[in-house]
Amino acid sequence: MTDAFRFFLECVNLFFIIYLIGYSSFLFLSVVAGAIELYKSYRLEQLHNKLWQSYYIPVSILVPAYNEEITVKDTVTSLLNLDYKLYEIIVIDDGSKDKTSQILIDAFHMERVARPIRHLIQCQPEEDVYECPNQKVPITLIRKKNGGKADSLNAGINAARYPWFICMDADSILQHDSLEKIVRPVLEDENVIAVGGSVRPANGVVIKKGHVIKYRLPRNIIARMQSLEYDRSFLAARILLDKINANMIISGAFGLFEKKTVIAVGGYDSSTMGEDMELVVKLHEFSRMNRKPYKIDFAQDAICWSQTPEKLSELGKQRKRWQRGLFQCMWGHRKMLANPRYGAVGLLSYIYFLFYELLSPFIEFFGILTMVLSVMMDMLNVKFMLAFLACYALYGILLTLTAYFSRIYTIDQKLSFRELILAIVACFFETTFLRFYLAFVRVTAFVGYKKNKLNWGKLERKKMNGI
Repeated sequence: MTDAFRFFLECVNLFFIIYLIGYSSFLFLSVVAGAIELYKSYRLEQLHNKLWQSYYIPVSILVPAYNEEITVKDTVTSLLNLDYKLYEIIVIDDGSKDKTSQILIDAFHMERVARPIRHLIQCQPEEDVYECPNQKVPITLIRKKNGGKADSLNAGINAARYPWFICMDADSILQHDSLEKIVRPVLEDENVIAVGGSVRPANGVVIKKGHVIKYRLPRNIIARMQSLEYDRSFLAARILLDKINANMIISGAFGLFEKKTVIAVGGYDSSTMGEDMELVVKLHEFSRMNRKPYKIDFAQDAICWSQTPEKLSELGKQRKRWQRGLFQCMWGHRKMLANPRYGAVGLLSYIYFLFYELLSPFIEFFGILTMVLSVMMDMLNVKFMLAFLACYALYGILLTLTAYFSRIYTIDQKLSFRELILAIVACFFETTFLRFYLAFVRVTAFVGYKKNKLNWGKLERKKMNGI
């Protein structure tokens, strides 16, 4: 072996160690900041020191649906039970091949109407429009040609009557007070143009009329690990980045947007699988280029309960789609990288998502490979390497449990000893198994990319508990 190759391996090993330390440090700061913010919010709730007046902004809730006959009725039913005074529900059937539309028509006695829709954003033409005259909240059903989720949301924006809209998935349930809580940042700051809510796995949770009747960790181990992963993700980076107006993602399952600003940037992009992130990045770019004061906020107490995959194959499909969407968005907006014109988004968020989200599985696999090669060539202290990786794993487990227990405390839920043990065991497997499985999935996400770059795949749906 040449000295140059040995030097190369040493440099890669050093970079890998620094990379892991950097990620752990960011995660530590994020989780601590998130936990403190959750506690402060909880204390304000206890002291009733928040905006409780009966102020409302009118909101259109957009629900794109494709072959969602199992869940769509429950989703709409739950939306009718929200603690809010002024909103409408718009379901966009994106050319479903099942009974999605018929189930809604029958369940809510909807009638076909001749309603003209002004196309402010380009989308596939609508075929039929149905409305429900007998509900306390206006319900509209739009049947259109298949064009994808982004295209369906654009159709919903065109049909929306109100100046703000919520996007959500047809397999999700909003908590009874979620709409009230997600609009608070808009009432508190006139510069807010978008607000993201928190998404939590609904697997194992019993929900009735928007109220959580029973909460527990999912019994399915795959869903249980995701539950902990979601808590860490939403508690960590999103709360910290929110402090500097640098959030690049609002989950497609639950987000609030100002309609006129979304129309100004051209709506959702149908050419990407990450339409939710792509829209948020466009809003950052548009506002900064036009020197428009703006704020993209995060309401951690506005809760949306969504189904998560319970099979590794289903989870793999989902994460491949997320990885492709992340790549498409970051490549499309690559000029933001380390660009001071975009403020903290370009100087911090973009770099974080590039190295610790998009490239992380490649860096981790390459780092582990070089460590193995170094051990085989007697270039690395094996005991030190194993101790370092064990400390890193333990550190990750503790931070994940911190995020999980912080959320449990602030929603006044009590854990049994059995639930505590399940959480610790699931956290161990999430750190030592699921992380590496998902890294492998994300690395292979680009195999056949040209053919599958807009292929969403089919995920299994189940009825929600208690609806």
